[in-house]
Amino acid sequence: MRCPADIAAYAPGSLIRSRRVELSLFGSVRQQVQAWQLAYRSNDLFGRAEIAITTVVLPAGAVADPDRPLLLFQSAIDSVTERCAPSYVLRHHTRAPGSITRLEWPLIANALRRGWAVGIADHGGMKGSFGAPREPGYRSLDGARAALSFMPLGLHPRTSIALWGYSGGGMATAWAAEMAPSYAPELNLVGAVLGAPVGDPGEVFLRLHGSRFSGFPLMVVAALRRLYPDLDAALDADILPEGQALLAAVEKLPPIVALLRMSGQSFDEHLRRPLDEILAEPKIRAVLDDLRLGLSAPACPLLVMQPVDDQVIHCGSVDEQVERYRAAGTHVTYVRDRMSDHFTLLPLSTPMSLGWLSDRIAANPLAPPSTRTVLSSSISAPSLRGLIGVVGTALAVATGRPLIGAPIASRGPHPVEKAA
Repeated sequence: MRCPADIAAYAPGSLIRSRRVELSLFGSVRQQVQAWQLAYRSNDLFGRAEIAITTVVLPAGAVADPDRPLLLFQSAIDSVTERCAPSYVLRHHTRAPGSITRLEWPLIANALRRGWAVGIADHGGMKGSFGAPREPGYRSLDGARAALSFMPLGLHPRTSIALWGYSGGGMATAWAAEMAPSYAPELNLVGAVLGAPVGDPGEVFLRLHGSRFSGFPLMVVAALRRLYPDLDAALDADILPEGQALLAAVEKLPPIVALLRMSGQSFDEHLRRPLDEILAEPKIRAVLDDLRLGLSAPACPLLVMQPVDDQVIHCGSVDEQVERYRAAGTHVTYVRDRMSDHFTLLPLSTPMSLGWLSDRIAANPLAPPSTRTVLSSSISAPSLRGLIGVVGTALAVATGRPLIGAPIASRGPHPVEKAA
C-alpha cells in the first residue's frame, strides 16, 4: 500500500484512507457483515513512522449505539509472508491456504453476534515481522485509534475496548496490553484475554528447534534477522548456503504449510557451529531478552488461558509471565486447562473468554486474582451453553447467514471462577 511521503507528520493512529470490503470464509462464502479496511499511521520497532492496516467489522444491519464496545482481536498470523495478513486472507475471492486467521474467523464472529464492533489489525506489519517485540502493540493500539475516529463505526473516545488473542495472537495481545499505559493511555481498555501467550519467545525458540513444530522458530528467525543487525550478522557468519535457502523459502510459506514442510528440521545442520553456541553470545542473548513479555505492567485486568500440557508453548513460561505481571501490580485471573492442548483450547475457551470480556465491558465486579488448574475450561453450565452458541455461529459463518444474537446490553455476567 502506498505510504504518504509525509507520514511522519501524522499523529499515531491518524486515519489516512479507508475502503469498504467484502469478507468471506476461506475466500468463497460471503459473510453478511459490514466491513472496512483502514490505513493509518503507526510505528515500527524503532519508532519510525509507517502505514498500517486494520480490518474493522460490524454486524449486518447494525445501527449507531453509544454502548457498542470494540474488540481488538490479534490474530495468530504466525507468518512472514504478507499473503497471510488478515487484511488479505479475510477478503472475498482471495487464496491463502494454510492461513490460521481464516480458521479463527468463525470464533471472532461470536463477538459480532454479541453486537460488538471488531478490529483485526495486521499487527505483523507490511514486512511480516513475526515475533518482533512492541511492533504488534503499536499497530493494534493505533488501529484502535483509527477505528474510534472512523465515523461509520459510530464509536467515540470513551468506547470500551477489549483485547483478545491466542498463541501468536496472544503474544501480540500481551504487547498491546503492556504498552497501552504509556503509548495509548487515552484508550479505555477494560480487559484483555491472553491465550497461550508465548511468555518467553526465546525459550519457545530453543525448545521447538528441531521438533515437529520447528517451522515456528524458523519463521521467527527469518523475520527477526531483518530487524536485528547483530542476529543477521551472526547468521551470515555461520550459516551455510542451504540454510540461507531454507530461510528464504520459509519467508514465503503460510504457517500451516511451514509446519508441515519444516517438521523436524534442525537448523544445526545448516550452520558451521552449533546453534546453542551462537545463541549464547551476549549480543544474541540481548535479542532474545528483548522478546520476553511480562516486563511492563498492563493497567487493565487480564484473563490468561493456558493448556497444562501445551505441546507448543510451555506452561512454565506462561506461569512466569503471570507472576511478573502480578509482581508489577496487574490483576490476573489465570486458568490452566488439563484436557486441552495448544490447538483445542482456543475454540473450547471462547465462551469463557467472551463472557469474561462481557463482564469487563459491563463493569461488573472483578473477583480477586486467582490461579486455577481445571480439568477443562469448557465444563460448566455457562461454557457448555456458550459452546452451543459457538457451534451455531460457525454454522452461520459456513453458510453465509446473518449473525443474529442478543442486543449489546442483554448479556448477563459470566462467572469465570464458577466456570473454572
